[in-house]
Amino acid sequence: MCTLVKLKGTKLQSQIKDPSNQPEPVPAKILVVEDDKNVAAVLEARLESFGYDVCDIAATGVKAIDSALNLNPDLILMDILLEGEMNGIEAANKIKEQSNVPIIFLTCLNDPVVLERAIDTNPYGYLVKPYDNAALKSAIEITLIRHQADQEKEELIAKLEDALLQVKRLSGLLPICASCKRIRDEGGGWQQIENYIAVHSEADFSHGICPECARRLYPEVYKDKEA
Repeated sequence: MCTLVKLKGTKLQSQIKDPSNQPEPVPAKILVVEDDKNVAAVLEARLESFGYDVCDIAATGVKAIDSALNLNPDLILMDILLEGEMNGIEAANKIKEQSNVPIIFLTCLNDPVVLERAIDTNPYGYLVKPYDNAALKSAIEITLIRHQADQEKEELIAKLEDALLQVKRLSGLLPICASCKRIRDEGGGWQQIENYIAVHSEADFSHGICPECARRLYPEVYKDKEA
């Protein structure tokens, strides 16, 4: 696209935006947790063909936890049956305690009891082996989109809660002096009302004089006007 940019004086210079200069999108990082080396290799090849970056392959629950917390993947594909004493569901629970990374379970077990235990970890997906490329790819894409939407929603809620807190800062009973109109702050000191409001809100003040005070402070001016 060609954009005309006005320079000093009257000359115009054509500035061309080169699409090749735009940064390349960073592929999502996926942690694969699978104890079968052959299955893990095939899964890694599939993911790379989709354009994703396999940041690590873990065969045990302990290694999965370590990789999840140190590599900060965008998504975890978690097999339920793993080497060692910890299975994928237990590893997912440990990861969820310290990270909000989305997890998709991969398993050959079509057992309602196992499914119920997996659901308790609040996963983003559950695929039963064998699965085809289309099912795997769509599950990953939907999970990444959902997770991004969840993060944006959480950020929006936090901003709204902060805004609500700011609104509530001046609510309630304010101790104010009936004579000088100063307000007692939380530390027991007394502040001018405009200083107190400026500290406890986003309001700014523009000082002026009302007609009643003007007549009291400058009676000679108003006498001349009335005459």
